[in-house]
Amino acid sequence: MSLVIAQIINGLQSGSIYALVALGYSMVYGIILLLNFAHGDIIMAGAYMTFYAITSFHLHPLLSVVLAVAVSTLLGVVIEKVAYTPLRSAPRLSLLITAIGVSFLLENGAQLLFGADTKSMDIMVSGNLTLGSVNISLAALITIVVSVVAMIALTFLVQRTKLGKAMRAVSEDMGAAQLMGINLNRTISFTFAVGSALAGIGSVLYLCAYPQASPTMGSMLGLKAFVAAVLGGIGSIPGAMIGGFAIGLAEALVSAAGLSVWKDGVVFAILIVVLLVKPTGILGHPMTEKV
Repeated sequence: MSLVIAQIINGLQSGSIYALVALGYSMVYGIILLLNFAHGDIIMAGAYMTFYAITSFHLHPLLSVVLAVAVSTLLGVVIEKVAYTPLRSAPRLSLLITAIGVSFLLENGAQLLFGADTKSMDIMVSGNLTLGSVNISLAALITIVVSVVAMIALTFLVQRTKLGKAMRAVSEDMGAAQLMGINLNRTISFTFAVGSALAGIGSVLYLCAYPQASPTMGSMLGLKAFVAAVLGGIGSIPGAMIGGFAIGLAEALVSAAGLSVWKDGVVFAILIVVLLVKPTGILGHPMTEKV
């Protein structure tokens, strides 16, 4: 039983990271119907920022976290302004191809700047909490708590604030929102900023679990977060959290069964099943398009 509980905690820890990244996917897709495949590489940028802030500049870990979130937020806004804004009226396929191109650009740019090798660092959060016969790492607890708090804060932002109402209006009908006086560019940029900030937080939590950074680290992490977003219902904030936790738990249970080499395959098998059985996801709603 202690082994099962430990695996569940591990699954919730990794699922929390997937959930934070999936929230960024869902927010951007909900606003402009864009699958921002460069979102995973923003995590990579935040991880490198944290790594160099701690190892090279010897900054306090909390200050390093702030810098990582700030760099991730700025990078997300710059990508939106430079790569996506000029193509806003273009077909969705053009935006999708651009997102993939930006992802490759960031990965190869990171290899030129930081090298292709993996950068390892000391553990950021150490220590365990013992509950009976179960040892729970503090890093896992912090990761789960931060992800839940982030979801609650994001829900409050979207439901209760003026910018959140503008985001929902743009998501519902972009043309009508403009006619009602909503600043479209500011709303979309704010959405990218929030989603990228969540990716920055996710990058720090990832380093807490796996203290290393590489140029391609965001590729698989971003794909798994995308699966989580689809599973929960892309465009749904609670759905992204549910999907992230579900993917994390599925990986942990597969690893506990001695099939760790199959855990990536299981994740994408879940994606195929979801698309076949319930394409809108757990909390997603069918979208109707007026013609």
